[in-house]
Amino acid sequence: MKLPLEISFRGLAKSDAIENLIREKADKLGRLCNHLMSCRVAVEKPQMYLHSGNPYRVRIDMTVSPGHELVVKREPGKGNMHDPLDVVIRDAFNSATRQLQKIVQQQRREVKSHPSQDATAIVHKLFPEAGYGFLRTLETQEEVYFHKNSVLHGAFDQLRTGTGVRHSAEVGNQGLQATSIQIVERQGPPIETPPQS
Repeated sequence: MKLPLEISFRGLAKSDAIENLIREKADKLGRLCNHLMSCRVAVEKPQMYLHSGNPYRVRIDMTVSPGHELVVKREPGKGNMHDPLDVVIRDAFNSATRQLQKIVQQQRREVKSHPSQDATAIVHKLFPEAGYGFLRTLETQEEVYFHKNSVLHGAFDQLRTGTGVRHSAEVGNQGLQATSIQIVERQGPPIETPPQS
């Protein structure tokens, strides 16, 4: 799933180089945290600013599931004398990375504290070279496509046929797709093969 990113410029001309830098940094945030739902970056050059610091204001708003909102601000007058805009942006994203790392660590501890969660599906087919596979849901025995980017914590390489997982699903371009796939300690029951008619 591609991270929804909004970029706005106020009081200064839009720059492709700056926009590309922001997209690159936001993409790294998206790879760091699979639960990052949105990222809004506002770049502003206020009319009046203190002459003792940088003239730019950068604000990063991130929404992290479930229910976290993180905000990073870099204001005029704070930081080194007359930092160029790209340095202010990098500094803001470095701070955002630290905040996200804390959230990811908290979420991993929460996952570890519930090792007995039941699986909702098992890995039915796996195509590691192509980076995708299919789950078989335990409740309905439905086959659901998933991409390696949907496996939490970069754990796609740990999947094996028969691995029990918890997942969510959403309708994509090709139909139902599994999202937020999390490996669970306890494997699900074996796949029940429907009788041949």
